[in-house]
Amino acid sequence: MKSIIRAALVAFSLLSVPSAFAQTQTQRGEYLVTIMDCTGCHTPGTFLGKPDLQRPLAGSEVGFQIPGVGIFYPPNLTPDPETGLGRWSEADIIKAVRTGVRPDGRQLVPIMPYHSYGKLTDEDAWALVSYLKSLRPVRNQVPGPVGTSEKPSAPFLTVVMPQ
Repeated sequence: MKSIIRAALVAFSLLSVPSAFAQTQTQRGEYLVTIMDCTGCHTPGTFLGKPDLQRPLAGSEVGFQIPGVGIFYPPNLTPDPETGLGRWSEADIIKAVRTGVRPDGRQLVPIMPYHSYGKLTDEDAWALVSYLKSLRPVRNQVPGPVGTSEKPSAPFLTVVMPQ
């Protein structure tokens, strides 16, 4: 009798597992942002050892210098229309994440791992966009890209390529 009751409890618990793991599209997007470590580059203060958790994903004031290419600052991913992704369509965001091409046609530098993110399923890409669009817009203008012959006005890290 105990084995029948135990089997019934196991069967019941297995039937309830999907609801325990059910997520909204936005929750799935938040999960993806977490495991993709988007905040690791796109949150102010992170590279200075003091991430500003009041402005998650609002862009970085510290850039990456790629020798021979320039210095690039991780942009604001919040839906702020002036300094973030507020004027980008969902399709624009997905294209940039998957291919590294911005709506203005500019190619993102490969420090943004769009080659890996290009493997996102359609469902996950839309979930990511859903989450980014759900964020509180944060006005935070990050420094623009700096060419190799220009002088940067903000701090940066240098990417060293193995020889």
